[in-house]
Amino acid sequence: MLRGINAARNEEVLMPQVIELTPDQLRRVCDPAMFAFQSTSDLPVLEDIVGQERALRAIAFGIDIRTPGYHMYALGPNGTGKTTTVRKFLEQEAVNRPVPDDWLYFNNFADPDKPRALRLPPGVGCRLRDDMDKLVDELRRDVPRAFESPEYQKQQEEMGGEFEKRRDAIFAEAEQEAQARGLALLPTPQGLMIAPIINGKVLSPEQMQHISEEKRKELENAQDAIQGKLRDTMRQMQQLQREARERGNEADRNMVAFAVGHWLDELRERYAEYPPVVKLLDEIREDILKNVQTFKQIRQLEQMQNEQAPLAAMLGREAPSFDQYKVNLIVNNCETKGAPVILARNPNYNNVIGRIEHTGQFGMLVTNFNMIKGGLLHKANGGYLMIDVYDLLTKPLAWEGLKRALKNKTVEIETMAEAYGAFATHTLTPEPIPLDIKVILVGDPYIYYLMYALDPDFQQLFRVKADFTSRMERTAESAEQYARFISTVVKEENLRHFDPTGVAKMVEHGSRMVEDQRKLATKFGDVVNLIRESSYWAGKNNHELVTGDDVIQAIKEKIYRSNLIEDLLQEMIVDGTIMIDTENAVPGQINGLAVLSLGDYAFGKPSRITARTYVGDAGVINIEREVKMGGRIHNKGAMILSGYLGGKYATNVPLALSATLTFEQVYEEIEGDSASSTELYALISSLADIPIRQDFAVTGSVNQYGQVQAIGGVNEKVEGYYDVCKARGLTGSQGVLIPQSNAKHLMLREDVVDAVRQGQFHIYPITTIDEGISLLTGREAGERRVDGSYPEGTINGAVQRRLSDLAQKVKAFVSPKEKRGEDEEGRKAA
Repeated sequence: MLRGINAARNEEVLMPQVIELTPDQLRRVCDPAMFAFQSTSDLPVLEDIVGQERALRAIAFGIDIRTPGYHMYALGPNGTGKTTTVRKFLEQEAVNRPVPDDWLYFNNFADPDKPRALRLPPGVGCRLRDDMDKLVDELRRDVPRAFESPEYQKQQEEMGGEFEKRRDAIFAEAEQEAQARGLALLPTPQGLMIAPIINGKVLSPEQMQHISEEKRKELENAQDAIQGKLRDTMRQMQQLQREARERGNEADRNMVAFAVGHWLDELRERYAEYPPVVKLLDEIREDILKNVQTFKQIRQLEQMQNEQAPLAAMLGREAPSFDQYKVNLIVNNCETKGAPVILARNPNYNNVIGRIEHTGQFGMLVTNFNMIKGGLLHKANGGYLMIDVYDLLTKPLAWEGLKRALKNKTVEIETMAEAYGAFATHTLTPEPIPLDIKVILVGDPYIYYLMYALDPDFQQLFRVKADFTSRMERTAESAEQYARFISTVVKEENLRHFDPTGVAKMVEHGSRMVEDQRKLATKFGDVVNLIRESSYWAGKNNHELVTGDDVIQAIKEKIYRSNLIEDLLQEMIVDGTIMIDTENAVPGQINGLAVLSLGDYAFGKPSRITARTYVGDAGVINIEREVKMGGRIHNKGAMILSGYLGGKYATNVPLALSATLTFEQVYEEIEGDSASSTELYALISSLADIPIRQDFAVTGSVNQYGQVQAIGGVNEKVEGYYDVCKARGLTGSQGVLIPQSNAKHLMLREDVVDAVRQGQFHIYPITTIDEGISLLTGREAGERRVDGSYPEGTINGAVQRRLSDLAQKVKAFVSPKEKRGEDEEGRKAA
């Protein structure tokens, strides 16, 4: 128990004892002697993933279960190594998984707008692609060469000579019959013309007028007779031309078939065990033979393109490229080991689903199956795809495209315009590809719970939650894991190794990062940064190994780079611009503690809190709430004060008072309830008219029963007030009141611990408001008696008397009319 003085009776009284925290309770030190190594170079590389057993079990479950809908979402605070951990785990598992198949697209000769998909075992796809590229090269070379060969020219001459002979024979027969009838057949651009002859000479129309009527009629009858014969002759000539053309085409096909047949036969034999490839080769052979006449003009068209390229393009006279006989390998697993693990770098719609590219030709966009590009889903098919959920959701249609693919278990490539349904353009419609994949979204918890609440598809598709924690238990084993982690990072990045003192300081800082003596941080991104910076300062200090002093310097240097605002505020407090008292005692005034966060740096800032009480029935007015500068949690904490006052002091009389509370010289929004106990102390002090020690600062929230509750940022708050006191001059009586439940969270700077050890600064753990007010005023709080009153000379007694006095004064000011109205309402209620 603590001893105090009852000012009314001038006698000593006993107060609840609050035991000051010892230096050993303010920081859990890591003893370097616990480590058996001389430097981290002696330690093996850390193979295991540290501190994420829950998440790893979830990932293992998500990988093993093959039921649809069991994709994963890895959630946790930034910097916990979610992406690195998941990827490392997946890569370890993927090595033992089968390599997925290759996927290709090839030309649909029946409908070129609908390319077909081809699935082949891993390694076969790239081999087929290379073989088909080689085939196309051979076609480009051998097909034109076949039409230029001497054998082909000789064959064409022989066929042409035969045609000429048969044509001449047919014409000679018709001509002979015509001559027998006194007629001649004359070839003209319009065809054959029948003309009369006399004495071997063709008669002109003028000469026909001078012959006898009898002779003219004879010639006209002969012309009518020969006209039928001539029609038969023309039909024979046309039939002959068709036969010649068909024979020519057949000869051309035979020539091309001979030129390319051995290549196609060789490929058929090579891929005989893959029926779809054999069928494709047969279709290519058929298409080549069907387009022989086009290939026959290759040389002519190439020459036209070279000499008159614009005109050739406008006329559509382009030399055939043979590219329609290639295959488009969109998934190449020829060199893949195990199942693929793909990390999406830019998960926009086209990159996830795939795309169809176009090329411009004289103001037009054209495409073909060779311009189909596979997406991330294609590349990860049969394996694992990791996507940052924020990147995914900020890309138009990317999330919708991914969901559709996972629900349908197929990847269907379509343009964004088609997906939007806004307008349609003529393009390709590739055959969908079956999808067998595990998708792992990586993001923060807020997005997970938001998507779970708002998107039913998300609930059905992502049933595995891999929850990453930012902390783990601090044990001798985990400290050893920290050392091995440091060794691993040092070896990977070629940094300086740490000695045991350096590792010990890293472990201590790991507890400081999570504000818990019993825990260590698993936000290894921040840990790695400190390792790098400590190695840098060790080099500057000419240390071969990183020592504890180097780690401390790295921490201090990082703070110095970020704490300009803190220094400016400290300066304003010291010179009196911001009013903070660190000595004496004042009624209704107390030092509260807040934390300001500036990006990656947070620091404690003391603020003066004042309370004024007076006659009235307005209750406790929180000025920040009234002017809308208080956040919801802060306003809740302030409203709890009325509940405490009513339950504590208004058991026999109504609670009738007016009081105002405010943070002085604070001009930004105030959030959080960590100052609610501080505000209550100021209010009690004002009601009791008993001064509060100004060499103390207070933090802690309070409930309606007066129990002091834990708050956040306890280390920064204590250090912030210590820095003010140090700048003003330590008196040996200054200190901070914190919630008892926050004692385990203390990992204070070593200079603060040293000041406590030397008796220059004090830290008190508080459980109840009565303990705190006794310590702040040096007066006994007072226990409630059976009749509801409190002893004379106590804080609670003084508050109760003041509240009773205020109630009487309020009652005295009530007008008779108001009083009659109140009595009438009371009778009605009765």
